Amino acid sequence: MEYSHDQEHSPGHSHSHEPPASLKNLILAIVINGGIVAFELVFGLLIQSMALISDAVHNLSDIAHMLFSYWAEKVARRPANERKTYGYRKIEFIAAFVNSIGLSVVIAFVFWETVKRFTAPAEVPGQTMLWVAVVAFVGNGAATLLLQKVAARNINLKSAWLHSLQDSLFSLAVIVGALLILFFGWRLVDPILSLLICLVIAREIYKIVRQAVNSLLDAVPPGIDFLQVKNDLLTIPAVSEVNDLHIWETGSEQKLLSAHLVSGEDNPDHETIIRAVQEMLLHKYGINHTTLQILPASAGEMEHCSHCN
Repeated sequence: MEYSHDQEHSPGHSHSHEPPASLKNLILAIVINGGIVAFELVFGLLIQSMALISDAVHNLSDIAHMLFSYWAEKVARRPANERKTYGYRKIEFIAAFVNSIGLSVVIAFVFWETVKRFTAPAEVPGQTMLWVAVVAFVGNGAATLLLQKVAARNINLKSAWLHSLQDSLFSLAVIVGALLILFFGWRLVDPILSLLICLVIAREIYKIVRQAVNSLLDAVPPGIDFLQVKNDLLTIPAVSEVNDLHIWETGSEQKLLSAHLVSGEDNPDHETIIRAVQEMLLHKYGINHTTLQILPASAGEMEHCSHCN
């Protein structure tokens, strides 16, 4: 049985030598967040405010995320070699997983300390808590604006901007809590805010870990419907059957697909089919790396394809 094996990369393939995105704003945002963490942590411990401590921990998690974004941006651009034929793009998923596990331990500790506050709420100076939170809000706002300017360049920088935006919102929540303590003496608002922040962070950790594990297992990337892709491939002229379809990602900017395509013709035009498939996958799904095997109508069933889906 004869068949043709065609391998091409779409115009969006990662072998392009584009200059790396400027990371100056990201570095400045990391420095600002570092100052905020130290500031909130010191005063949070001094005035026994779990809300401030929780917000500081959240800022710390975002520093880790920003450092990961910076590091991943550098490492992911290393060229592929004989042993790492896909390059180093998956390093971002490994880093995200490790950082999330470490942050989970810290969050668990803060959560436990906060729960104990409900039985014996501490006297939290609302005025001190207020101005510390205001300073943190201003710093987070500045970092968010810096990252917003570069967020459109790639998904790593966009996610760093989203985390910084969350920091600003959390600092705003602490300001509200401080005002409630200052004007109404609601001491329980401090541990309540801390618990809410911990729960929100835990939810974000869960999403990051789930995405990292799925990506390391070569799962179909989020936002892509496997069955819909298969149906779309069947709408390509001359494609009558799709087998051994796999969709995965090696990094946030590279989605890959491989498939056996059976043509309805005995002598299919391989180049026309491949170009049509690549154009559809790139523009509709952002899949920018494809490996396609075109089989003629006379090929029959593949004998050694027990893994075909």
